[in-house]
Amino acid sequence: MSNAISKQRLHVTDTTLRDAHQSLIATRLRTEDMLPLARMLDRAGFWSVEAWGGATFDSCIRYLAEDPWERLRRIKDAMPNTRIQMLLRGQNLVGYRHYPDDVVDRFVVAAHENGVDVFRVFDALNDIRNLERSMLAVRETGAHLQGAISYTTSPVHSVDGFVEIAGELAARGADSICIKDMAGLIMPAAARDLVIGIKDATGLPVCLHSHSTSGIASMSYQAAIDAGVDIVDTAMSPFALGTSQPPTESVVASIAGTPRDTGIDLLVLREARNACLALRDRYGGLVDPISERVDSDVLIYQLPGGMISNLVSQLKQQDALDRLDEVFAEVPSVRRDLGYPPLVTPSSQIVGTQAVMNVLHGERYHNVSKEVKDYVRGLYGRPPAPVDPSVAARILADGEECVTCRPADLLEPVYERIRDEVTGQGLVRCEDDVLTCILYPAIAPSFLKGERKPEAIPAARVEGAAQAPAVPSMMEVEVDGEVFAVRILSVEGSATTARIETAAPRAPRGDIENGVKANLQGMVLEVRASQGSAVRKGDTLIVLEAMKMENPIHSPRDGVVKEVFVEAGDVVQAGDVLLVVE
Repeated sequence: MSNAISKQRLHVTDTTLRDAHQSLIATRLRTEDMLPLARMLDRAGFWSVEAWGGATFDSCIRYLAEDPWERLRRIKDAMPNTRIQMLLRGQNLVGYRHYPDDVVDRFVVAAHENGVDVFRVFDALNDIRNLERSMLAVRETGAHLQGAISYTTSPVHSVDGFVEIAGELAARGADSICIKDMAGLIMPAAARDLVIGIKDATGLPVCLHSHSTSGIASMSYQAAIDAGVDIVDTAMSPFALGTSQPPTESVVASIAGTPRDTGIDLLVLREARNACLALRDRYGGLVDPISERVDSDVLIYQLPGGMISNLVSQLKQQDALDRLDEVFAEVPSVRRDLGYPPLVTPSSQIVGTQAVMNVLHGERYHNVSKEVKDYVRGLYGRPPAPVDPSVAARILADGEECVTCRPADLLEPVYERIRDEVTGQGLVRCEDDVLTCILYPAIAPSFLKGERKPEAIPAARVEGAAQAPAVPSMMEVEVDGEVFAVRILSVEGSATTARIETAAPRAPRGDIENGVKANLQGMVLEVRASQGSAVRKGDTLIVLEAMKMENPIHSPRDGVVKEVFVEAGDVVQAGDVLLVVE
């Protein structure tokens, strides 16, 4: 293994427009606020700017009422001198499950045509089979293909194992290799050994991506820089540190005047820094102190930065933030049970959501999401280690077999069929809309019809000042004896004046004989049972979307559905009665 110190210029990928705000403010930065900043970042001389992919696609249509494709085009126009980079989840693209190969091919082409120059492609399980199709599609576009290793620590992971994965990525045409340390776990010694090992084994440029959650990332960056890393990921200082990346300005300054000088002028960055300060103030109400602080516990529970901020948000929705420490303690146990997957989307959501369910329900694996079951069946790929047999037996039905082939081989092409369907529904304005419908079928129709409204930006917290009472996101209103649920979309003027959107009549609460209740707050994705239908114990009656996962509600008994209180699209709270089975 070489010990030579690189004397080549260090390159920088700035993540402010994607991972930084995903990690600190749950991906809520709006395009209108990005564009002036993008023009400033374009003058800095970054190797690339990460501005798309990851959770940005979901957040745009779910929370911001923005078209993610339009965002990409506008950012590309604002940054003519800089490579636009995206994070691509392999066969999952920008979603939480595998998509058929025809969708992968069309998505990659569309992303490139709309402005992506660099595709960072990874798989949550480091299953190369899940990367092959997307890597091939990127190569055919002629864009830069950066193959990524999902870094983690466990009894079954090692530096040598990661170097071997890098070799497999290189063999499939990667132009560079990224060490994707999504939870801030990599130690300086490991960073040095891994950079040198990958460069010796592949001869390719190496990028190090980490998060500052544990407080170690800056030290590991310096070790990697000394070892010859070619690119590091940073974020402008107002959106750096905590669960985000190390600060761009600090990294640039730390090696100025050395053989590894980035060539980036701090005075040029200053304008962008000041713009980021203003944005940080504007979005300050979304920054949770949990996401800002150094938390060495991440070395135990290993949740990545973006997942921590989202998990806090999701527990607030369940009115269970006081149980956050219990969830963090449960995460490593679930991860061990599921074969030590690296915790990055979608495995971080799968493990994190199951940990929430185990804690809130008081019994481990009493209720599991569809995604957990699919994971155990092998539909997400091959786990680093076998799933605990006792857990698998509890989750899978008797005789249910696990998948051993490439999971996407089981998926039929769907693009043409769905294009015809959504075109007939009047949802398609351009070809990109077809992909939006395929990726997020539960959300896309309301978005494309213009029915979704952007969330209000909450007021920034002022340290030491008395805070106004929190405005609820939901409330109940009784009209002529009928109870409705209403969702608060924005607050105008004061906490007592709110613009509201009425939902369907509120599902009843309390004890109703033979009632089947929601176990989590969420949106009704699908109602599979109708009034008068016969059901068997264990049948899925309703599917809730909660914490970005599909959560089936099962029948507790054999019987007949007497009454159904909800329909698809309704938002329900934990404890609401969804239907009655006698």
